[in-house]
Amino acid sequence: MADLSIAFFSFLLLFFSLSLLVFLAFIVRPRPVKVPIKNRHVFITGGSSGIGLALAQQAASEGAKVSILARNTGRLKEAKESIRLSTGRDVAIFSADVRDYKAVKKAVEEAGPIDVLVCNQGVFVPQELETQDIEEIKFMIDVNLTGTFHLIKAALPGMRNRSNRGPGSIAIMSSQAGQVGIYGYTAYSASKFGLRGLAEALQQEVIGENIHVSLIFPPDTETPGFAEENKRRPKLTSILAASSGSMKADEVAKKALNGLKSGNFIVPCNFEGFFLSLATSGLSPQRSFLMAFIEVIAAGILRVVGLCFQWNWYGSIEKFLEERK
Repeated sequence: MADLSIAFFSFLLLFFSLSLLVFLAFIVRPRPVKVPIKNRHVFITGGSSGIGLALAQQAASEGAKVSILARNTGRLKEAKESIRLSTGRDVAIFSADVRDYKAVKKAVEEAGPIDVLVCNQGVFVPQELETQDIEEIKFMIDVNLTGTFHLIKAALPGMRNRSNRGPGSIAIMSSQAGQVGIYGYTAYSASKFGLRGLAEALQQEVIGENIHVSLIFPPDTETPGFAEENKRRPKLTSILAASSGSMKADEVAKKALNGLKSGNFIVPCNFEGFFLSLATSGLSPQRSFLMAFIEVIAAGILRVVGLCFQWNWYGSIEKFLEERK
């Protein structure tokens, strides 16, 4: 009798799983897509160093026509030479501040119609909201969030009117701090969380033009500015963020490029990021019915795991504040 009960339960579980997979395969939207890179125009901001430079090198090595934009002309020229030496391909460079819409629009128009736009620019200054200068807060929001609006608005007319109507891509570089708030990241997280709302609504607006949005969530990344930024990190921020680890810029670039080529909306960059993406999937688009299945099955247990993390974080905060008294 017990064997029959186990067999019946196993049958029900298998039937439920297969039925759920069939249902999800029917409803997931947008549909799967591949975004080619070779012989296409890839425009990358923040392309003179760090993740942006690594992305430019990898895209160029795959045969893309690459343009990079940043503020510093000298560093752009160095990046151009570095890419030429490592890939044998030339890239176009444009100097502009993403906070200046007119300058961004001029650069985009000079670059020509874009197939793949990578909004990679970003600034990060960790500090508690109470003590952070208001101009510093505005600076982060202007570069990270408003600058992304500027880039997309400037690029969209050309992307919509491309002579080659193959799949296009708009990739937006967020952060794991754009998935979960952390002590000392108040302004930074606000600027990165905003990108998610932008990306989700934008995907609905451009899907009819065969343009596909990817939202990339890297962890702390070893870039030239990272060490300097961390000198200002509040001690409690370092304690809470210690478990997340860091990645090299070329590792993040590889994950980002593979993600946008697959048309994935959410692109995690490491093992922790994968689970964080599952836990925060919410109402975001999902192209893969297999990933949708994992999200549905994992939702409950990951909420418990998330609450455990919050318990640990708030425990660390309480301990830190008690020791500081």
